[in-house]
Amino acid sequence: INSLCNMYIWKKISMKIIDGKKISNDVLDEIKNHVEDRVNNRKKVPHLAAILVGDDGPSQTYVNSKIRACERVGFNSSLFKFNDNINEDELLNEITKINENKEIDGFIVQLPLPSNIDQEKILTQVSPEKDVDGFHPFNYGKMTLGIDTFIPATPSGIVELIKRYKIDLSGKRCLVIGRSQIVGRPISILLSQNQSFANATVTVAHSRSKELETLCINSDLIVSAIGIPKFLKSRMVSDNSIIIDVGISRVDDETSSKGYKIVGDVDFEDFSQRDVMITPVPGGVGPMTISMLLKNTLKACELKDWLLNLIH
Repeated sequence: INSLCNMYIWKKISMKIIDGKKISNDVLDEIKNHVEDRVNNRKKVPHLAAILVGDDGPSQTYVNSKIRACERVGFNSSLFKFNDNINEDELLNEITKINENKEIDGFIVQLPLPSNIDQEKILTQVSPEKDVDGFHPFNYGKMTLGIDTFIPATPSGIVELIKRYKIDLSGKRCLVIGRSQIVGRPISILLSQNQSFANATVTVAHSRSKELETLCINSDLIVSAIGIPKFLKSRMVSDNSIIIDVGISRVDDETSSKGYKIVGDVDFEDFSQRDVMITPVPGGVGPMTISMLLKNTLKACELKDWLLNLIH
């Protein structure tokens, strides 16, 4: 019995948490130090702006989190909020104004947008030099070619976790579940590139993929961005695997004062006795998304400095 108890304890301890909250705080501290150096050298304070259309609760919460993060690192921030009855031309005009505003270094258009507005048309209107979300085709293309650019914040956050935890993916089998332009496609591209943090053999799967469980169990790293609560079970994963959970879903929870709780694509409790590395939800990829958005904004500000010096 003692040996069985010891085995249980060993297995329970062996589940290793990839702490996105801690790494995010480290990144934000580093950004804050850069901002303080800029201020001391009488350089411009980075300025991040956000466009929010409508009253979507999760979007408002996310934008507020970005504003608080800006305050923490010493950024300036602006919120441009519009009613959901704004038409497409009006929104395009507002984006043009922000593009021309020299005080703003980077800005984002918070998604989703109302159904009467063409999302792709709006995102391509954002100046590539201020596109800190990394969604403009110009920046997306550069990322695909392996050219230094603004990388979408969530994939960038995943890469940062891999780097800081010194995870070796060279030649490893990586499965990305989900093919969205925001997470699935860019992270599959990044992890397959000839980079020190990557060089993986990447497979992209989705909800219609056949033999998905077989793909999972044969993978060394799984990035799940499918948006199905608690989809990934421990039986689907091999020991020593690395699991990056990008999913964020609200599920009913009578024990919560809010009436719901936030869960990911991974059935986290089901992995408690497995020898894996895993990101929790919340506290995993989510915090990294905001910190990498701010890192892109600092980069945009520094690129502007470089261009001004080049002109003069």
